[in-house]
Amino acid sequence: MSGDGTADGAADFDPVAFLADAVRIESHESPDAMREFLVETLADHGTEPRVDAAGNVRATREAADPQAAAEGTHLVLNTHVDTVPPHVGFERGTDEDGTDVFRGRGSCDAKGPLAALLSGFLGVEPATGRVTLAVTPDEETLSTGADALVRGRDDDHPDGPVEPVDGDVYLVGEPTDCDVCVAARGRFEGTLTLSGSAAHAAEPTSGVDAVAALEGALAAIRAFDDGAEAHPMLGGPTLVATGVDGGEATNQVAAEATLTLDRRSVPPETADGFREALETAVRDAVAADVGVAFALTERPTPFLEAFDTDPDHEVVSAVADAARAVGGEADGEVRAFGAATEASYFAPAPTVVFGPGHLADDVGAVAHSEREYVRVDRVRDAAASVERAVATLVA
Repeated sequence: MSGDGTADGAADFDPVAFLADAVRIESHESPDAMREFLVETLADHGTEPRVDAAGNVRATREAADPQAAAEGTHLVLNTHVDTVPPHVGFERGTDEDGTDVFRGRGSCDAKGPLAALLSGFLGVEPATGRVTLAVTPDEETLSTGADALVRGRDDDHPDGPVEPVDGDVYLVGEPTDCDVCVAARGRFEGTLTLSGSAAHAAEPTSGVDAVAALEGALAAIRAFDDGAEAHPMLGGPTLVATGVDGGEATNQVAAEATLTLDRRSVPPETADGFREALETAVRDAVAADVGVAFALTERPTPFLEAFDTDPDHEVVSAVADAARAVGGEADGEVRAFGAATEASYFAPAPTVVFGPGHLADDVGAVAHSEREYVRVDRVRDAAASVERAVATLVA
């Protein structure tokens, strides 16, 4: 081990070479090939990876002294190996400034961040505590891997048991352009159902018009966040009606109307708290004879809720200081992340989101777009930053 807490063999892993190979692997329909590549990479560099029953790739490095390992910080490094469709083939080129870039699906979301986390994981020999790498397979859809990491699964689960990861602090790889993101909005969706009673349109007062009740419901939705306190980093929450349906016949008073709602939350709001508050607000805004019910969309895993981490926490300082030491004062800004993220599953444990690449740039969308790319120098900056931060946290 070197004097700064990094492993002597850290130079054996090249994050850029790893990323070039990783982007070529299609992982939009199945993460299997990418997961196999990750496992082979970890094994080739002297670790003992395993794949749990939820498909998470897990490996651990800990202090040689058992007491130091048990009493020190347990740092978890997490990101994902799946990507959104369609696959975009790998290409190496230059941007408008002549900077070397990798293009292709996953280059920034999130195989670039994975390359940086691997540098930190493979390059450290903890003096205290332990470092766990836990890479999920299902982040872009239902987050089944991350859910299993957090809640665990018992022996009776049909897919097999999963031991929870139980970290003290978490570093989650996402494209932040080497800024330190400590907060993110959550996203909930659900259906508001207004119930009345059908009647002939020629005698509208003989029924209860659910479509007419939409007027009051929409007014309540527009006013729902009036007076809400803005989050210092995320601002205020948003609530948008994104779909509407109602009525069965053109000459009939509608017995039912539904609204699809999209909620972008900020701390401390939870999915259950939002559901209850929304239903109450609409109930107060429509006639007493209109039934009101709001149900969150059913899914096998929890929604990605809003989270925030104390900007003064040591994990934030460690990553920010490392990013500035590597990339200069332009890096390491402590800010909010622009999208919902699996990092919310790990909160309220202190959690930081960090990595190379952008969600969007001055031209438009980057992540999830056909022009997805990452700058090669930023991959190296992120990798060096993670190495420094990890070494600091388990020194």
